[in-house]
Amino acid sequence: MYRKILVALENGPADGTLLPHIAALARQLGSALLLVHVADGFAARNFEQLKLAESDEIRADREYLEKTAATLRAGGLTVTTLLALGNPPTEIIRVAAAEQCDLIALTSHGHKLIADIFLGSTIEKVRHNTAVPLLVVRAGTGSG
Repeated sequence: MYRKILVALENGPADGTLLPHIAALARQLGSALLLVHVADGFAARNFEQLKLAESDEIRADREYLEKTAATLRAGGLTVTTLLALGNPPTEIIRVAAAEQCDLIALTSHGHKLIADIFLGSTIEKVRHNTAVPLLVVRAGTGSG
């Protein structure tokens, strides 16, 4: 059913909640995983326009993706990585379409309405702008 799953990673503790769920699902279904992190700092958002060199943030994010992919590959999974630069919801939607992903997996932090208004909700922006199904795992819920 899900041949290719886009796994949106934050490069933070929430990934530890999401990855066990997705690894188990991928094993059961024989799905390939595409690990995506969207670097969204100043250098990342202006990388092309200002012809910037890779920042420490971008290098660290790339290393994190590769390390995470290696761990999943060691568990027998098919994994590719992509470091996108810019606005996270926009890039997740773009990559999911370009890579023909069947499912987008993300974590939720359980913000309340007021926090989402001020912080913005990647999940809300993604779900309203894609037809690809979403799997949302609440951060900190452990692996089921």
